[in-house]
Amino acid sequence: MPEIVTEEIPESLAGERLDRVVSLIAEISRSDAAVTIASGAVQLDGAIASIGKLRLKVGQVVSVDLSKLPQVELPGPDPSVLVNIVYVDEHIIVVNKAAGVVVHPGAGNMEHTLVNGLLALYPEISSVGEEHRPGIVHRLDIGTTGLLIVARTQEAYEELVAMMSLREVKRHYLALVWGHPSAPMGTIDAPIGRDPRDPLRMAVVASGKPARTNYEVLVTFPEPEVSLVACELETGRTHQIRVHLQATGHPVVGDPNYGGARAPLVLGRPFLHAERLVFDHPITGEPLTFEVPLPADLQVALDRCQQDV
Repeated sequence: MPEIVTEEIPESLAGERLDRVVSLIAEISRSDAAVTIASGAVQLDGAIASIGKLRLKVGQVVSVDLSKLPQVELPGPDPSVLVNIVYVDEHIIVVNKAAGVVVHPGAGNMEHTLVNGLLALYPEISSVGEEHRPGIVHRLDIGTTGLLIVARTQEAYEELVAMMSLREVKRHYLALVWGHPSAPMGTIDAPIGRDPRDPLRMAVVASGKPARTNYEVLVTFPEPEVSLVACELETGRTHQIRVHLQATGHPVVGDPNYGGARAPLVLGRPFLHAERLVFDHPITGEPLTFEVPLPADLQVALDRCQQDV
């Protein structure tokens, strides 16, 4: 069955080649995008597009049939990838993801992902969900640590996807941000889309998709001037917390892509940790809550701030 993904070209992608846009939409390499276009799987404004070097204009609509993407080697088991299992039963797995680990194979990261490690432990997930990212119902960025739910059965996968859509899975994060937010708590309600200045980054843009992040300032520190903030996602856009916090003038400490990599706190990655998950079991309905502490590198950074108080 066709699986169509459609994107209207925003200003940030105006003038870009069709093959580059297809690679962004489908999360595939440029070479695979060229093959996809040649196969007739891409439409531009309702008509099949066959020229990858075609430059696009604002408002044009690109549709990609994901079922016709080039067949790539499916992820296999890799026991060298260490997986920190927080909870497991016959239907779900809850993982504490480490920093630097990509969740599933994709362009530029085809091996040594969390999925490869999970397949070594639970080979049955290979038939759950999407075959190139089996069992995965939500993701964490490569530099983000913390809790992630993985489906072990197709029944659990379908229910979890529906629960995510209905916002029935509560995802709580800890972030250390630069500065002191003026309001101690609130909701950042701002659409997120491609950054007009850099299509590889995300930004708050009027043409973006709806995105809501609830936050609460837990504690502020005077030197360096930073704040520990609790965030809860209502939606799950790419880089949502990082983009929303930057938009308020308080980027995540250590974030190199969104204005947070600066002295004197040099971390090498964003101070962002998925510390808590609250949801009902997708099969039994049992209320579940999971929490994991800050990893060592983030705890060291936080202790340094506290020592200066």
